[in-house]
Amino acid sequence: MKILVINTGSSSIKYELFDMAGPKVMASGMAEKIGEEESLIIHKRILSNGESTERREAVVIADHHEGMSRIVALLVDTEYGAVRDKNEIVAVGHRVVHGGEAFHSTTIIDEEVIAAIKKNIPLAPLHNPPNLVGIEVARSVFPNALQVAVFDTAFHQTIPKRAFLYAIPFELYEKERVRRYGFHGTSHAYVAARAAEYLCSPLGELNLITIHLGNGASMAAIKNGKCVDTTMGMTPLAGLVMGTRSGDVDPALPFFLADHLGMTPRETDALLNKESGLKGICGTNDMREVIEKMDAGDDRAKIALDLYAYRIKKYIGAYFAALEILDAVVFTAGIGENSPYIRELCSRGLDRLGIEIDLERNKLTGSGISEISSPDSQVKILVIPTNEELKIAQETKKAIANFLK
Repeated sequence: MKILVINTGSSSIKYELFDMAGPKVMASGMAEKIGEEESLIIHKRILSNGESTERREAVVIADHHEGMSRIVALLVDTEYGAVRDKNEIVAVGHRVVHGGEAFHSTTIIDEEVIAAIKKNIPLAPLHNPPNLVGIEVARSVFPNALQVAVFDTAFHQTIPKRAFLYAIPFELYEKERVRRYGFHGTSHAYVAARAAEYLCSPLGELNLITIHLGNGASMAAIKNGKCVDTTMGMTPLAGLVMGTRSGDVDPALPFFLADHLGMTPRETDALLNKESGLKGICGTNDMREVIEKMDAGDDRAKIALDLYAYRIKKYIGAYFAALEILDAVVFTAGIGENSPYIRELCSRGLDRLGIEIDLERNKLTGSGISEISSPDSQVKILVIPTNEELKIAQETKKAIANFLK
């Protein structure tokens, strides 16, 4: 079974083609700068020996339909392609950012699903519209394939009311569905399942804290395999300090900025989402550069890193209290997987909670799952590479099986 996973942005289409018999990646790539004067397609075909061939095309791509058509042409290309005919692709799995309360699991796409995704546009105005474009284009280009929606928010739909409600007039929840939703759900779900495999325990019997640290960052408290709390809120702005996002701030801050600096809501939104976080404090959102600047004596870089790790440690403590019993802490995503310094900084001083990092193990992580806790640690500390595309493909395969029963 061959499944194409796509992630459609406002001017881009990322894709990965899986042969689910492995599962293994057959091809991957991205079309970017769609609708601009010059667009770019980067396409990789993965060979059976693990090596890859790459093709780059600087072209003009007028819209997403043309972008998808060019991607299909590359997928069936005699030199760079992975399939002989597009009809070999039995399903297309779509990453959809916001499913609201309508979707608790992966769903076969039909007109009702499309209508529900549209209804959630006010909750994700930057993400759901391009996700819908990707669905519409894929339905046209792959008329014989099943289209499947995998929602970033679905994994967090098990969070109880005490964790997802805001203490504001209840009518805002009832009428407008203002509440905590959480994001990065596909990643949290994937690494939680991998942790269960590594620990040789059913996921339903495990309590985990999963920490997704990329340019965007979030944490999840998972009790008996179900998410019971997460750091992001109604939008991805809440919670941890991120590359360019502020994370938690005083809710009255926008009013202060409006009264004292004359900032409009749009300007404040841009400030908190694009100019804050690590970038706002020390001038760069690249964690490698922040650490380099700290090592060179930059005080603001040191402050940024201290604040970044402090926020994570606070949430570890809070989620420990929420879970009561903790089996493992899991680091994942670009920073979580590749920065021993950040993992050490976030784990330091948690010995009384039974969380003890082994400094040497922490430095020696490989490409697979690594255990970096000390032998005496009561709680395992794991580094697990995430693979959201594979998780989407797996969820798509599962949805197809249920659909065809």
